[in-house]
Amino acid sequence: MANKQQILEQDNQRRAQGPVTASDPMRLRMEAYVKDLQNRIVEGIEAVDGKKFTRSVWQRPHGGEGITCVMQDGNVMEKAGVAVSVVYSELSKEAIEQMRQDRGKAIEVSDEPLPFFVTGISLVMHAKNPNAPTVHLNYRYFEIMGPDGNPKMWWFGGGADLTPIYLYEEDAVHFHQTYKDACDKFDKDYYPEFKKWCDDYFKNTHRGEQRGIGGIFFDDFNRKPAEEIFPFVQACGDSFLPSYVPILKKRSAMEYTPEMVHWQQLRRGRYVEFNLLWDRGTRFGLQTPCARVEAIMMTLPLTARWEYMHEPEPESREAKLLDVLTNPKDWVPLA
Repeated sequence: MANKQQILEQDNQRRAQGPVTASDPMRLRMEAYVKDLQNRIVEGIEAVDGKKFTRSVWQRPHGGEGITCVMQDGNVMEKAGVAVSVVYSELSKEAIEQMRQDRGKAIEVSDEPLPFFVTGISLVMHAKNPNAPTVHLNYRYFEIMGPDGNPKMWWFGGGADLTPIYLYEEDAVHFHQTYKDACDKFDKDYYPEFKKWCDDYFKNTHRGEQRGIGGIFFDDFNRKPAEEIFPFVQACGDSFLPSYVPILKKRSAMEYTPEMVHWQQLRRGRYVEFNLLWDRGTRFGLQTPCARVEAIMMTLPLTARWEYMHEPEPESREAKLLDVLTNPKDWVPLA
């Protein structure tokens, strides 16, 4: 019977032999993909900003590694982080119970350790200019390992969403159209389903407003063979730079005022509220043994603001954004 340590050793031996191929386990193929995507995204943002990311690599005591790339106080980005994680570990009773509650997974709680593997890429980018939106991306592959080393249970998850400080409808259309095009190559039903899922998930329920103008989101995705889902995930990941960089370049060149920065700080406060109160990834990460808290909290902005009972002026640009956040709209045709 293979255990977590034996599977880790087998995987390390395979890594030492060279690049993975289509015949390798999905966990190794997804790991290779997210590492490559991280490098491409870092290079793409560095080309816009002119400043380099700081890269940190560390080994996880239980198995696996993390690679965190962070840029702070850049020329364009106030804070940008792109992290990859590779985790071999065992689910605690608390983590299993959280998964049962959040996901409705039929995972039995027992006194025996439940080995799992997860790899993924996560990024959040906060631009300096209030005209430029914050953006988030996350793609991951999770498997609970069986005694023979094959997945006992597996799924993909992820997506990308845009959080503007000031609404530019053409940016929302561009962002959504890019991801709709990626979805439509695989299944015409993906975009309308995952767009709604994104609207429903990225929501500050306690305030009755969305975090941003959405994008796509899916989780626990295993209703098709992994060999069909993996290319779809790759297409979505490859859509990030074309979905965001044109917006970033255009909006970061615009003039802005101290009043706009003040609004930006307030909206960042709402972003923090979602990540700390509602985001399942944050909760799962903090419950994982030997969690690296700095990498988990990488998604938060450098600065944010909370004011008591703040309301924007009626008919203002700020009020227009709030109207969209409380009444999500379809930015591109769903069909």
